[in-house]
Amino acid sequence: MWAISKLMTTGVDAQTCKLIVLDQRIQSMTEFKQIIGRGTRIKEDFGKFYFMIIDFKKATELFADPDFDGDPVQIYEPKHPDDSPVPPELPAGEDDFTGGYPEPDGGFEWTDGEDPNDAPEVGARRYVVANVEVKVIAERVQYYDSSGKLIAESLKDYTRKTLTKEFTSLDDFLVRWSSADKKQAIVDELAKEGIFFEALADEIGKDCDPFDLLCHIAWDMPPLTRKERAEQVKKRDYFTKYGEVARRVLEALLDKYADAGVGQIEETQVLTVAPFTQFGTPLEIVRIFGGTAQYQEAIRDLKRSLYSA
Repeated sequence: MWAISKLMTTGVDAQTCKLIVLDQRIQSMTEFKQIIGRGTRIKEDFGKFYFMIIDFKKATELFADPDFDGDPVQIYEPKHPDDSPVPPELPAGEDDFTGGYPEPDGGFEWTDGEDPNDAPEVGARRYVVANVEVKVIAERVQYYDSSGKLIAESLKDYTRKTLTKEFTSLDDFLVRWSSADKKQAIVDELAKEGIFFEALADEIGKDCDPFDLLCHIAWDMPPLTRKERAEQVKKRDYFTKYGEVARRVLEALLDKYADAGVGQIEETQVLTVAPFTQFGTPLEIVRIFGGTAQYQEAIRDLKRSLYSA
C-alpha cells in the first residue's frame, strides 16, 4: 500500500503501508510525525515489520531535530529466524539490551575494480555480499559536529559551509596553507572545527592529501593523490641541488609523504625508523644537510615543491 503524504496526516488507518513518498517540504513537526507514524505500525499477519521512505525534498532532516523523538534507546534483533521481530517485554528492572546486530551471510567485502587483487586506485566501488554483487543506489551518513549537533546535510555541503566560514576564498586558503610552517597544524585545527578528513577521503575515493580534499570540495579544484604529488616533485629534478646522500634522504621523505601524509615528514622523529636508519642517527642525518636550520629549510622547500602544483 502507498498513499500521498497529505492523506497520511488525516488519521487514516494504514496498517499495511510499507512505502511513504515525500515530495514536498514539511515544516510542521506535528505533520511530519503524523505522516511517518503511519508507517511505523506493525502488522504481523500481513508480514509488515518495516517501512521505507523515499524523500525528494529533504523532509527527513526533521529526524535530526531533538523535538522529533530524541535518540533511539535500543535496536532489537531476533536471535533466531523463527523468532518474532517484535521485542519481548522485559521483566521489571531488566533494561539491558541483549540482542545482536545482524551479520551478512558469507561475510562482506568490497573492491574498487573488476579483480579484487588488481584494483585501480580510482574507480566505482563494487560490493559483494554472499558472492552476489550488489549496488548502493542511495546512501545517507550522519555525523555529529564539534558541538555535538547532528549534521543533517551531506558531508560535502557541511564541509564546504565550514570552510567558507574559515576562509573567504581559495586564495585566502592558499595563503594560509603556504604560510603555515607545519601543515598538519591546519589539518588538526580544521578537524577540531568538525572537518572529517577520513570520511571525505572515503567519499572521493582517492588517497588524497587533506589539501586536495579541501580544495576539491570547497572550490571544485581537481584533486591529486599524495603519490601523484610526489611523482610531480620527482619529475622537476628538485633534488639536484643537494649532495648524493641528502638526495636519498629527501627521496625517502617523499616516499614517506606518499604513504602517510605531510604530518609524517614534518617531525624529525620520522628519522628514527626505516629506511632512514640506514643513513645514521637523526643527528647524523641532520648534519648531512649542514645542521638543524639547514635540514628544516630543506623540509620547507620540499613542502613548497609538493604544493606548488
